[in-house]
Amino acid sequence: MDSTAYFFDLLKIILPALIVAGAIYFLFQQFLEKEQQRRLVEMRLEASKTTLPLRLQALERVTMLLERITPNNLLVRVSSAGLSASDYHRLLLQEIRAEMEHNLSQQLYMQPETWAAVKQAQESVVNLITTHYQALPNLQEARGPELARHILEGLMTNQFDPTATALLVVKREAVAMF
Repeated sequence: MDSTAYFFDLLKIILPALIVAGAIYFLFQQFLEKEQQRRLVEMRLEASKTTLPLRLQALERVTMLLERITPNNLLVRVSSAGLSASDYHRLLLQEIRAEMEHNLSQQLYMQPETWAAVKQAQESVVNLITTHYQALPNLQEARGPELARHILEGLMTNQFDPTATALLVVKREAVAMF
């Protein structure tokens, strides 16, 4: 009988100790999880302080890229004086390619859908210029100013801005950051 009483006395001591130890372990686990979440939030906040300005700068640069390759602005910036239509066509396409290459790294800081819209805008501008170049009458004798006029007339009649959609997508992404 003495051993059963000893066993119950031991059980009276060990059982509450195990319950308290289990509760402490559970509370300690919760504390560690919350501390890890807090540190993760702090790290994300610190990272966003660094990346947010970079992302905004990338969107600004891509906006400038789109404005620079908009046919109206491109034709004003790249002079057609003294050039044949084929030389001017080549110069316009070279200018678009150079703008894209200069801003290629900006895709790292934006959503893939936004960069896809920028690429689509670039392809649309190239296609528009090439289409109007190929539609010139007397292609072999055409001059650069004729090509510029032909492109501008096509833009006015179609009322189509190939970069407008991409600009809208870039602006939406910028607004979504705030």
